[in-house]
Amino acid sequence: MDLHQLFVFTKVVEHRSFSKAAEDIYLSQSTVSSHIHSLEKSLNVTLFDRVGRESILTPYGERLYKWALKLLQLKDEALLDLNEGMSHMKGNIRIAASSVPGQFIIPKMVKIFRKDHQGVTFYVDQSSSKGVAERVLNGSVDFGILGEKYENDKLRFIPLLKEKLVLITPKDMELTCPVYLTDVVNYPFIMRHSDSGTNAMVERFLKDNKIAKEKLNVIAYADNSQSVIQFVIEGIGVSVISEIAAKEHAKMNQINMYFFEDFKTERNFYLTYHINRTQSLISKKLIEQAPNLV
Repeated sequence: MDLHQLFVFTKVVEHRSFSKAAEDIYLSQSTVSSHIHSLEKSLNVTLFDRVGRESILTPYGERLYKWALKLLQLKDEALLDLNEGMSHMKGNIRIAASSVPGQFIIPKMVKIFRKDHQGVTFYVDQSSSKGVAERVLNGSVDFGILGEKYENDKLRFIPLLKEKLVLITPKDMELTCPVYLTDVVNYPFIMRHSDSGTNAMVERFLKDNKIAKEKLNVIAYADNSQSVIQFVIEGIGVSVISEIAAKEHAKMNQINMYFFEDFKTERNFYLTYHINRTQSLISKKLIEQAPNLV
């Protein structure tokens, strides 16, 4: 067993695929398979069960994965100790992000963080808030940034910033202020999918005000805020979205943006990570600095 074999092993675990792991670390699939076979032979255990096209981690594999992460982190710390400063830190950081953080928060964080850590490569996967939490829980990313907090003992949440939700309308549809969220039932509505943080807040408000979701005249459901905004720009309907996502388009005079009189609840965007995952040194550094990067 050597550290490179352990590194290859962790990539297969994280990607749940020999071929995807090989692509990630620029090795052939046969080389990755050879490393895993040698590791299994040296430890005299089976690390993966091959079921059809899937490679499922065995209990031995699960235990080794925890140790492998610790050993690889210790290696990073040893190498860092031999360098003169933190600017020499290199590596990859994998982030899962919901719609608004992926488009508006993470780019700013990366720009500031890379001023001192130019050897870092970022991989950002965008999905719903629920999808972000699931990816953090299954260990396929280092951490996530999302707009909804999920109760789970394995997840830790760090507040990054606050914002409000706003109503956006097409340019030719001007409303008289004050604007109330309860009036949304009167307009054709563009809605985010049910597992988004924005949608969860809207549905809670409707429920608290005894407004059935079925009363909404929903024209379309969209995966992300950018798609929602495009629907509104085209004059198809109105929507409730993140202030951060809406304000730039409002400044460019593409849409109208309104704050609600009856819905002033602020929401947090959070960085979330798995408390049992051993972070790489560079990922740990970003997590610690995250509140100062937004």
